[in-house]
Amino acid sequence: MAAELAMKSSIKDMGEPKLKIVAMPSDTNPAGNIFGGWIMSQIDLAGSVAARELAPERTVTISMDKVIFKQPVYVGDILSCYAKVVKVGNTSITVDVEVIADRVNQEGFTMCVPVTSATLTFVSVTRDGKKKPIDEELKRLHGF
Repeated sequence: MAAELAMKSSIKDMGEPKLKIVAMPSDTNPAGNIFGGWIMSQIDLAGSVAARELAPERTVTISMDKVIFKQPVYVGDILSCYAKVVKVGNTSITVDVEVIADRVNQEGFTMCVPVTSATLTFVSVTRDGKKKPIDEELKRLHGF
């Protein structure tokens, strides 16, 4: 129960999901679970939405760290990807992403299951790919 309360508290701090998507049969691995690479792709998309708030022109992913697969994801799960900017440098943005699966249990009730988490780093770049400093006013507006 304490772990469930801690999860709810941390998700509450992350605001609304940056991405929601249904896991489909075409996203499965040979074992019938949702393929980890597909989940990582959704994490990258959610993280980029959060990073774009500070670097609206363009960002690129430079690292995905601490990817932890906590529980399997099944066909039909609705994944909510919560993303929060946790650090901003001159050109870099660090984002924490939490993935929660909404699934129906055997009794027919919906339950929320933390399935994956990761930390990503993005770099602000121009349209031609050169590093671009993050606007100081945007940093200030977002509390950095």
